[in-house]
Amino acid sequence: MGYSTVGCLVTLTLSMLVAPLLAVAQPARKVPKIGFLNPSSATAMARQFEAFTQGLRELGYIEGENIAIEQRYAEGRLEQLPALAAELTSLHVDVFVVNVNIVAQAVQQITTTTPIVMTTAQEPVAFGLAKSLARPGGNLTGLAVVPGAEFYGKVLELLKEALPPGARIGVLFNPTSTVHALWLHATQEAARGSGVTLVPAGVRSAEDFAQALAVMQHGNATGFVVLGDALFICCGNNTRINELAVRSGLAAMWDIRSGAEAGGLMSYGATVFDRFRRAATYVDKILKGANPSDLPMEQPMKFELVINLKTAKALGLTIPPHILFQADEVIQ
Repeated sequence: MGYSTVGCLVTLTLSMLVAPLLAVAQPARKVPKIGFLNPSSATAMARQFEAFTQGLRELGYIEGENIAIEQRYAEGRLEQLPALAAELTSLHVDVFVVNVNIVAQAVQQITTTTPIVMTTAQEPVAFGLAKSLARPGGNLTGLAVVPGAEFYGKVLELLKEALPPGARIGVLFNPTSTVHALWLHATQEAARGSGVTLVPAGVRSAEDFAQALAVMQHGNATGFVVLGDALFICCGNNTRINELAVRSGLAAMWDIRSGAEAGGLMSYGATVFDRFRRAATYVDKILKGANPSDLPMEQPMKFELVINLKTAKALGLTIPPHILFQADEVIQ
């Protein structure tokens, strides 16, 4: 056996010994981690979460394989949000996915560096979450909801068509909310343009629901618009509001489909599941190195009308055919 042959054997033997050592020495590939934080419950958010993971799958992310998701839910205890945000931060999540302003605010109390993707940023500039929609400027971006008089004009038109002629319309709002101050003003502006008389009723806690509806009844309202708020939507409060409404003979119009699904007469607003699916595109860009401060915030392009005929029957209302024709979904 020549020296060259021996040399080759030695080299081959050494390579066989070293290769496993090199493989062991290679650091495991880091799996990105998402913190999914919500004020409601896992049960209530199941379809929205599925829409989000569907969006991830479309982009090549499979939970448990190349992406990890830590879910935390406040179960309606909004005061728990900062602690849950801190818990997720301690797990070193790479990006937060949240829905509404109060959750984003809770996260920003804990971290101003971890990126936040929102599915429903309500008036983010006026609320102080972003410098502008085009360039948010901080650690937050996502999908913004900035409805104006045109949107509320459509909401009032739909509800007005379902009510007896000349009906007054109430507005359920949170007087402590900066966002609701803007939306109430937009609703009032829309009402002036359509000849509708509004009966606003403020609610600061769930204990105020019955009193607010009594205010509307006293003002001769036969229906009311619910301005979007975590207080009204989560923890079964939407069902409670709708039950009180039917008992009081009032038709509830929501800006989110879960309001109609929970027994409201109708809902008209940006498509919820599409917003959660679209949030995945922001997560993808951030994980690939994009800075959230430079990612423009999108406004919704898709809107949906949901009509609950069971509630209409309970209220003794007949939904006009041309309104039913516009519906994306009719609950029988």
